[in-house]
Amino acid sequence: MSKEKEEQIKEEEITNEAVQDAETAETKQEAEAEATEETTEDKLAAAEARIQELEKERLYKQAEFDNFRKRIIKEKAELILNGGRKVLEAMLPVVDDLERALQHIEKAEDVEAVKEGVDLIYKKFLKVLETQGVTQMKTEGADFNTDFHEAVTQFPAPSDELKGKVIDCTEKGYILNDTVLRFAKVVVGI
Repeated sequence: MSKEKEEQIKEEEITNEAVQDAETAETKQEAEAEATEETTEDKLAAAEARIQELEKERLYKQAEFDNFRKRIIKEKAELILNGGRKVLEAMLPVVDDLERALQHIEKAEDVEAVKEGVDLIYKKFLKVLETQGVTQMKTEGADFNTDFHEAVTQFPAPSDELKGKVIDCTEKGYILNDTVLRFAKVVVGI
């Protein structure tokens, strides 16, 4: 064989190897492209599944919140309707005592006993009010204060010490848990 022919055969072998290498590389690239497409599709499917899961969770939380809101509205309505129940239940024994006193007034011969009974009922009623947080204002001789007192009239003070002070109380004032429930109506010295 001649040298030229040997070189030509070697060139053909090199060319064949290059073609085979190129075909192998092309096959690898196609396989990688298919794998990439599959992983992208898998990622997309996983993302869509996660979106559906989050949507279900959002709907559940929204329904739970709506139920909570409805329950709170119902509880507030019940509180408004039955808010005074505790106070009224505390007053019922006083009403019972007043009814008994009214029955005995008709038959009573001793006026002092009737007065004493009514006084006891009055004290019991004040005690019920105190347990509910209601207290009477102290007005006699106190400085006139528009935060607690309402001046019905002004009267000349009998002494200089009573000027600007409460001389008389025409209607008692009451405080409920540190807030004025009813202002005391008073006469103020000038």
